[in-house]
Amino acid sequence: MTQPLTVPAGTKIRLADFDARHLEGDWTKKMSRQEISSNTAVSRDLAYRLYAENRRAVLLVLQGMDTAGKDGTIRTVMTGINPQSCQIASFKQPSQLELDHDFLWRIHNAVPRRGNIGIFNRSHYGDVLVVRVHQLVSEAELETRYDRINDFERLLVEGKVTILKCFLHISKEEQRERLQARLDNPDKRWKFSKGDIAERKRWDDYQSAYEQALTRCNTEHAPWHIIPSDRKWYRNMTVSRLLRETLEKLNPKFPPCEEGLEGIVIH
Repeated sequence: MTQPLTVPAGTKIRLADFDARHLEGDWTKKMSRQEISSNTAVSRDLAYRLYAENRRAVLLVLQGMDTAGKDGTIRTVMTGINPQSCQIASFKQPSQLELDHDFLWRIHNAVPRRGNIGIFNRSHYGDVLVVRVHQLVSEAELETRYDRINDFERLLVEGKVTILKCFLHISKEEQRERLQARLDNPDKRWKFSKGDIAERKRWDDYQSAYEQALTRCNTEHAPWHIIPSDRKWYRNMTVSRLLRETLEKLNPKFPPCEEGLEGIVIH
């Protein structure tokens, strides 16, 4: 049975309709390794051309519940890409300086430069997710933020930034197993906080907040991709393929070289 990664803009999204363990096709974990390797090799070459071309940028937005695999996806998908042409931004609780500006101020400052691939590990969507669940702003303010996000993303697209938004969709049971694995592994326990337990109790509230964000901010210029993420290898393979396809559509070219270089011999 097929399951779409995207749905038409304006469609109401219910996460219960998307299986977090879904597999499209007959892929296996072993088969995925070669596919990921192939995707990253192609993306590596295209990223180099994008950097040389220096006219456009790509922004990969990774959003998801805690343990969904944002860090793991970045490590896998960006393997071998020149760090010089990558910008990674992680958005945590805003500082007082950031709170003294509009909620998109710190986000715009982290948008990738031309020629670069930017990765947002969490993003501006925290300001309609955490903020909604914890009721940190008024309902009237919250309602305006969806439109402001859409306008902001359109501004980026018009400025030649291609946006690839991926929601890493995991099940509640998978999150439980991953949180427990962090606790049980001394080398990963540093990633666990008692606050994670409190946030997990708000699972249903977060699912509702995500459904609002995915529905209201799923636009033609910046659509959402809902990535089944209970299987880490399938998540990584899917995002690596999307990045490769995004770069292939851009088809960046090397800029023309300076005239009169033919015949020059370096002594």
